[in-house]
Amino acid sequence: MNDKLRQRYSPEFKAQAVELIGTGKPVTQIAEERCIGSNLLYKWKLQSQGVQVGSEGPRAVGERSAADDLRSLRRENTFLRVENDIFK
Repeated sequence: MNDKLRQRYSPEFKAQAVELIGTGKPVTQIAEERCIGSNLLYKWKLQSQGVQVGSEGPRAVGERSAADDLRSLRRENTFLRVENDIFK
């Protein structure tokens, strides 16, 4: 079991880190100095530009994300394979 706690960052910290990207420094160097992952810094940059990252975007009531659909189909596929093996 993974006992590592998820780190939470303040909006000010995120904004400062994103502002540093505009200075011309490489993102990897900024991330290393701030002790964060470069992927996280790229995500914050996109979010500051108003781009919805991942499945965080608003959905209509009852609408499922593509990831949820894929997960459901994989689960069903596994169930049907097991069922098929029983009949063999």
